[in-house]
Amino acid sequence: MTTDQTADRETAGLAEPAPDGVMTGKQRVALIVLLTASFTLAVDFSILNVALPSIGADVGFAIANLQWIATAFALCSAGLTLLMGRVADIAGRRRMFLIGMVLLGVGSAVGGLATTPAVLLIARVAQGVATAIVVPAALALLVGAFAEGRARDRALGLNGSLMAAGFTTGAVLGALLTDLLSWRWAFFINVPIAIAVLIVAPIVLEDSRTRERTRLDVPGAVLVTLGLLALLYGLTNAAETAWTDPVTLGALAAAAVLLTVFVLVERQAEFPLVPLGMLVRSNVAWGNIAGALAFVTETSLVFLLTLYLQDVLGYTPLAAGLSFALLGVGTVLGGLVGPRIIGRFGNKAAIVGGFLVQAVATLSLVIVSDAPESIWLVLVATFVGGVANLVVIVGFMVTATSGVPASEQGLATGLTTMSQQVGITMGTPIMSAVLTAVVLGSAVQGPSAVLAGVTAAIWVNGAICVAGALAVAMFLRARPVA
Repeated sequence: MTTDQTADRETAGLAEPAPDGVMTGKQRVALIVLLTASFTLAVDFSILNVALPSIGADVGFAIANLQWIATAFALCSAGLTLLMGRVADIAGRRRMFLIGMVLLGVGSAVGGLATTPAVLLIARVAQGVATAIVVPAALALLVGAFAEGRARDRALGLNGSLMAAGFTTGAVLGALLTDLLSWRWAFFINVPIAIAVLIVAPIVLEDSRTRERTRLDVPGAVLVTLGLLALLYGLTNAAETAWTDPVTLGALAAAAVLLTVFVLVERQAEFPLVPLGMLVRSNVAWGNIAGALAFVTETSLVFLLTLYLQDVLGYTPLAAGLSFALLGVGTVLGGLVGPRIIGRFGNKAAIVGGFLVQAVATLSLVIVSDAPESIWLVLVATFVGGVANLVVIVGFMVTATSGVPASEQGLATGLTTMSQQVGITMGTPIMSAVLTAVVLGSAVQGPSAVLAGVTAAIWVNGAICVAGALAVAMFLRARPVA
């Protein structure tokens, strides 16, 4: 290890790693704590989706306003994540991680007890802010706990697989809790997890912050936060209405203006929130682009197949959710094999190969029909695509966080978290627009129109995978194979 690397680890407040990529006992416990927190927050993205009608009936939400239960969470979690990642660099990552877990526990308890729409939305905002605090802080702590190499790649692989599996698990768990107990348990389940993490985390996690003289770039923080909120609101509104809706266009235009001004401000800032030099690094820029595309494609494919399973094959919401179990298994497997592939072939080859395999698996779904036997193709294709997608995600995380000083790991992991959440938010509006255009243009409505729309959107989804592979192959500078 070089003198600079040692200084970075001392700045981060971390112990030297075990040799040859072997995790120490303390590292293993710390990894479990961080992965538990990240997985729980990933579950929260989707755990309430199936329960929305029940929540509306119990709490008094109008049908038109139900989408705000998901939107409030998504706007806060994605819109604030870059800011919170930088705050963690300055204030301390363990401190911010613990603050976020407290907020998650309190917000979840309030949500489970809510009897009015206002209180429930406040709880979802609290969960979203908690996600924006915890996820980049946890990822920065995880990255800082392991030197670059096999141990870090393994840790990132597990983190990626559990994060991706969390989205699928959330849909299934939400359906089970709503059917067997109550939607309120989708909130309450977080409380004991938060308490357990808060008990163990102070023992096994080392605090860290930058020792360099710095301060928070308030103008930059305000501009980028408002810009991201406007972007995400525009994307979310597009999914609910249309891309040509005036509110959608206004929000996207505001986002473009705010983010442009943000770049201009950052050029002059003494302590920029995002050093522009970081964004032009090949690994940071193309790693995050690959990550965003990976989440755009896989999460939106789940949306498309959910419509196919329910509106074409006639599955119940619970049966449709359970049909993605093999996808969940594939994501976990992909997270486990991803580091091995990176170790043997390099991060660039892993991302390119993963995208190409995912494209083949996705495009095979264009031949599904209204025949019940099509479910077998769905199961196989989603399993293979899930493995490949997680290889890409692990490659993206390794790529986008490599070679970054410890003092900027919170920012780097904030960028990766933002890429994940922006990708998740973008995917559904894009595929929904394709599907809607085909359905509305169809001469015959009903299941056949939905099938035609789903098929068209799957073509677009697969094409995005191919485009991602080509872009990374052409522009990403590979990290040397260990």
